[in-house]
Amino acid sequence: MTPVIEFLGERALLLQMGECIDSEVNARATALAAALRAARLPGVLDVAPAYASVCVRHAPLARERLVAALAAFVQSTLANPGPAHAQVDIPVCYGGEFGPDLDNVARHAQLTAREVIARHTAAEYRVAMLGFAPGFPYLLGLDAALNTPRRASPRTRVPAGSVAIGGAQTGIYPSDLPGGWNLIGRMPLRLFDAERDPPALLAPGTRVRLRAIDADEFAELSR
Repeated sequence: MTPVIEFLGERALLLQMGECIDSEVNARATALAAALRAARLPGVLDVAPAYASVCVRHAPLARERLVAALAAFVQSTLANPGPAHAQVDIPVCYGGEFGPDLDNVARHAQLTAREVIARHTAAEYRVAMLGFAPGFPYLLGLDAALNTPRRASPRTRVPAGSVAIGGAQTGIYPSDLPGGWNLIGRMPLRLFDAERDPPALLAPGTRVRLRAIDADEFAELSR
């Protein structure tokens, strides 16, 4: 599918790849965004991929020549998507104080808590996009049996590192934030650090595997 180029105000363009959450569409969006960043096209200031689109912020007066350049660039990039993204392994301590909603997810799925953990760690995820807060990864690949509606009453504070399920997605809170997803575990790594380069541990397209750990290993890794 050839992306549709839409105008976003006077300083941005939207490359629309599709209209739904789909792993293949998202893979094309993240690949295109990575290629655009690497190409450093004249006039491009920032590139931000989402589930099915790529936002391109541009300099003033650069739109006319940029639209033509993007059309040619997109065709070339989609024909040659480039290498696969790296994989990041993330340790997660499930249940108890780390995942207070694990039993609720298990009841909704008609599984035991242990079966939920097994299914959650068996999947290979891919970062669809970063959003909501700096470094927050939306992960595609959740086992369909674990799809769980968001909580009716969001929490005013979710601890940093919390691994959660919201509908058909799983994600990780990078800092203490409000949120309405179901908390099933927590990981001890720092997802976002403004002093780090790059500041986000994960990027769109990154493959992610989750590994279950116990509270002792969580404490050790936290130190």
